[in-house]
Amino acid sequence: MASTSPASRLVAAAARERLRPLGLRQRGRSRIWIDDHGWWLGVVEFPSPTWSRGSGLNVGAMWLWQDFDHLAFDFMERVSGSQEFRDEKQFAPVAAELARGAEERVEALRDRFPDLGAVARCLLERKDVPGYLWESFNAGVAAGLTGRTVLARARFAAVLAEDPVADWAREARRTARHLSGLAGDEAAVRAWARDAVLSCRAKLGLGAPPEGAGGSLVPDRP
Repeated sequence: MASTSPASRLVAAAARERLRPLGLRQRGRSRIWIDDHGWWLGVVEFPSPTWSRGSGLNVGAMWLWQDFDHLAFDFMERVSGSQEFRDEKQFAPVAAELARGAEERVEALRDRFPDLGAVARCLLERKDVPGYLWESFNAGVAAGLTGRTVLARARFAAVLAEDPVADWAREARRTARHLSGLAGDEAAVRAWARDAVLSCRAKLGLGAPPEGAGGSLVPDRP
């Protein structure tokens, strides 16, 4: 087993101090920490520079109704570019500052997305942009889950207008077409979302959703 680099060790220690008290979990031994809200994730990444040792910081959200088998940033902020590791004395305060930044952004993300209504407002404020298929898809799902049938179908129409250049794009178009047909039946959209979230959680190895507020498999109707 490869040994952990000094930079990774310092980042992990700093992240444990700041993020574990908030309820986040480290993903294996990686530099990724998960804030699990049942139907969406807060994702914290401390990426390592390509050609040197050190770390940066990205924080964002992932909507699990996409049913991916990998983590994704659907809503991301690059908080810090790569900070170089020279030695442990120099890098320890850098790691601590990165972890503090992660803590602040996680709390800000929770404040920004306390419920489905807030998520829907945010996604529906963002315009459809050709080439960014998942932006339109996620806005359509959020609209369907909040009973906005006309908006849901308009966003799914933007997905269907995209050129399916790969298998994943063709699958997204098929799902968008299906959901557009369901958009007048909120209960059916919620049933679809629950199944998609369950499937995604299984693919990501997340296990059961956390108990308590914000840990449901389907977002509460605002």
